[in-house]
Amino acid sequence: MEKVRVELAERSYNIFIGSNTLDGIGDKLKLFDLSPKIAIVSNPTVFSLYGKRVSDSVRKAGFDLLTVIIPDGEEYKDLLWVQHIYDELLKHKLDRLSALVALGGGVIGDITGFAASTYMRGISYIHVPTTLLAQVDSSVGGKTGVNHKLGKNMIGTFWQPRLVWIDVEALRTLPKRELLAGLAEVIKYGVIKDKELFNFIEVNRDEILNLDGNALTHIIRRSCEIKAEVVSMDERESGLRAILNYGHTIGHAIETVTEYKRYLHGEAVAIGMCLEANLSQMLGLIDRDQAFRIKDIVDSYGLSSEMPLDIDVNRIFSSIQLDKKAVAGELKFILPEKIGSVRIYKGVTEKSIRELLKS
Repeated sequence: MEKVRVELAERSYNIFIGSNTLDGIGDKLKLFDLSPKIAIVSNPTVFSLYGKRVSDSVRKAGFDLLTVIIPDGEEYKDLLWVQHIYDELLKHKLDRLSALVALGGGVIGDITGFAASTYMRGISYIHVPTTLLAQVDSSVGGKTGVNHKLGKNMIGTFWQPRLVWIDVEALRTLPKRELLAGLAEVIKYGVIKDKELFNFIEVNRDEILNLDGNALTHIIRRSCEIKAEVVSMDERESGLRAILNYGHTIGHAIETVTEYKRYLHGEAVAIGMCLEANLSQMLGLIDRDQAFRIKDIVDSYGLSSEMPLDIDVNRIFSSIQLDKKAVAGELKFILPEKIGSVRIYKGVTEKSIRELLKS
């Protein structure tokens, strides 16, 4: 297995990346000082595919296992379902040395991490991500959270996992739409930090879409390395870590106004990346050819690069104003200057944003 280290002093942890590794998770958990009682949190779809393998591995390692299933979908990532997780943990008497295992994609990872960070003031959790988006992004970095009807991820914590365990083979059962949504986050890493990764995604499109193991392992490992580097330098997003939000200011607004039902997260981020590249061009930060390359690669992977015409611009703008990255009413965007480099840009005017959205 390949290993990426997230260096955060006493909160440091490893990301392991391999093929057909789910059966080994139980033995890995034995290396931690954990209570015998462990809970797996998953959704019906993922658990039907991988639940038995992971459960058998955990039980074989000697743990007393509880399974908590929540519905599949971003709209269920809320406090109501966090309450359900709490109810099950308390009913089965999980203690402060217990751990939660998040088996699933970004929604499962976010809600499980949030529950772990708040149950008995914080217990361990391990992420076993089964979607590309979760493998390259949401499973790494310690951001947990749930949605509020007025905004995405408005309620959350910073709580690092003890371990991230990635099985690339899980992507073979992933619907193509989910795979493409995850690739949006991989493209993001290329734009913000690594032009060679961006070039690789451009050149190796067929290999990636055909799930070539070497190509997938490369883009997953490199994405994790970039995120680990950024998070190690700025765990709580006081500065540099904000660059990971490229495409997310507008992307989150699109998700919010469509009530998390129309777009997958990566699909909304893809639109956000293209619009924010257009904004950067409007402000004279990036040249037209570089901005077009971002749009072109998004289009080439079958993702949308334009704001849907039927979405109310006023609602999008209102949602942007509620964005977590806004401070004292001042909006902050992550804008590309060229492929491989972005700038944290403050003070974008309402006029510029409205012009961008209407165009």
